[in-house]
Amino acid sequence: MKKLIVLTGAGMSAESGLKTFRDAGGLWENYNVEEVASIDGWHRNPELMTRFYNERRAQLEHAEPNQGHKILAELEKFFDVQIITQNVDNLHERAGSTKIIHLHGELTKVRSVNNPDKVYDIGYRAIKYGECAPEQDGGGILRPHIVWFGEAVPMISAASRLVREADIFAVIGSSLNVYPAAGLLYDLRGSTECYLIDPKDVAVPSGLNFTVIKAGASEGCEIMRDKLLNKLN
Repeated sequence: MKKLIVLTGAGMSAESGLKTFRDAGGLWENYNVEEVASIDGWHRNPELMTRFYNERRAQLEHAEPNQGHKILAELEKFFDVQIITQNVDNLHERAGSTKIIHLHGELTKVRSVNNPDKVYDIGYRAIKYGECAPEQDGGGILRPHIVWFGEAVPMISAASRLVREADIFAVIGSSLNVYPAAGLLYDLRGSTECYLIDPKDVAVPSGLNFTVIKAGASEGCEIMRDKLLNKLN
């Protein structure tokens, strides 16, 4: 079974009604990105950031996976599909995908500032500012389990290994402007079959041969699925 590795960005979830700061020139749901998506923002105003991610969690609860998410899950019948996502939502999981690396963390989880290895799945509930982890886990204020600007990306090495093994590689809805995720393209082998799905123009490094599908996630995934399955017949 061929390995299909998929890198997804904000455009993957746009049709499900979820926005990111890239939709509005440095604003995310009318907040300045530096205020709500950086480690410096957390140190300046953790109460604001706690409230902001509570709001994002409440929004996510009512979002639904779109057809693009569902097609990627269905492709597991034909390929070894592994998803590397820059998104913090859980729409891939809810659509049925089973192998997912979250580069930038997960919205439905929190962790202790004292013990980053202790991660708690809280679903969609709000956390109170100052709410702490259990004492047996080291206590400490709970913070969103999100990788913010200014922080290391712990899962990038695992993602890099996957990309190097890819028989087929697809980028869906990513601007390829955020590193280190964008740098994963430099791990591709020359023999890997590559697809780029996005309604906007996206620059890729020279020397890489991508089949460009200029469409949104749902339409683009349908086109890519048909191309891939036709090659199996």
